[in-house]
Amino acid sequence: MDAAALGALAAERIDWRFKGFPARFDGLTVGELIAAEPPVAEFGTPLLTLDGPALTHNLASMARYCAAHGVDLAPHGKTTMAPQLFARQLDAGAWGITAATIAHVRAYRAFGVETIVLANQLIDADALGWVAGELRRAPRLRLLCFADSLAGVALMQAALSAAEAPRPLEVVIDLGAPGGRTGCRTADEAEAVARAVHAADRLRLVGAGGFEGALAPDREPRSIERIREYLRSLRELVIRIDDAGLFDETDEIIATAGGSAYFDDVVEILAGAWEASRPVRTVLRSGAYITHDDGHYRRLTPMGDGLRAALSIRSRVVSAPEPGLVLLDFGKRDAPMDLGLPEPHSVQRADGSVEVLAHCTVSALADQHAFLRYGGDTVFRIGEIVSCGISHPCTAFDKWQLIPVVEDGHVVDVVRTFF
Repeated sequence: MDAAALGALAAERIDWRFKGFPARFDGLTVGELIAAEPPVAEFGTPLLTLDGPALTHNLASMARYCAAHGVDLAPHGKTTMAPQLFARQLDAGAWGITAATIAHVRAYRAFGVETIVLANQLIDADALGWVAGELRRAPRLRLLCFADSLAGVALMQAALSAAEAPRPLEVVIDLGAPGGRTGCRTADEAEAVARAVHAADRLRLVGAGGFEGALAPDREPRSIERIREYLRSLRELVIRIDDAGLFDETDEIIATAGGSAYFDDVVEILAGAWEASRPVRTVLRSGAYITHDDGHYRRLTPMGDGLRAALSIRSRVVSAPEPGLVLLDFGKRDAPMDLGLPEPHSVQRADGSVEVLAHCTVSALADQHAFLRYGGDTVFRIGEIVSCGISHPCTAFDKWQLIPVVEDGHVVDVVRTFF
């Protein structure tokens, strides 16, 4: 990645734009703040924070997992949209970074990411013109995008031809499934799209892929079998396209799938030996592993205790309007709720002591308030700090531009996001 672009993030000046950063820090650069390593207790609330040791643990755990199973990782950058974290993922051995939109790709390129999987269709002429320029400007750039229709292939070919792209854009055939997301619904459709890519001089067919995560909501046996059936069809498609001689301009074949919930099934079915004309690189696109969570992925991740929740939100008790209920000063604007509500973990008392919470639940979020209901012997007082874990990191990062990284109660880094 571009070290200068990453380094420039430290020059950002802190001011009113950044939630949770109090006025006392106004005018400091991010770099100056990090050098001072202030206690996180000096920050305002609400405040989303990253646990530094948990981040390091998760990066190393996923790297070991991929190495042990002979697969590559191109983590989905949309989880964090944080170039500093991309750099750490690449340093830990990631093969590339996955994008969902052309806006993501442009952000990645601004920080020098060289291998990008755009796991979506790219059919906008302006976007394809920009891609042609990047292919010309950056000879080391490797950009792969998905295709699932003859019409889409025609649009890509026409736009790249008009822009005089200097080399072909690499294309992965997107295989879907009934009830799933994008992707060809049958192998015959997929082969027809593959033939169209093969015939286009501005495109180069390099593999097949898709997304299994939309096909199941849980780890029940019926759900897992549906996931595996889809993955077996993806493996069969790779072999079918290879047997048809449509990968003739590539040294390797890409087989890519693997969100953050079922990547063990991807490994079981897509990794290992292939009876193909050339090596097959199996690429996982899991992104949520870097922070894990206290909800959705805690229930579904294949790695179980191998990952640690690294995201939490600090908040204050601002109201105690009735027995068994307090209101905290964070809400929908600050924390995700699409795949589960935040989970109360601890309360910091006025004397600085911290108590682990039990018999407490966040029952609802309003725009700026969380409804925390409690029972047992728990007591809350106005002004106390409550920390909650979150579910679904993908919709947590997008609510924060600056996120402190905390170790031993002190802020040792600040992560900048670009949504």
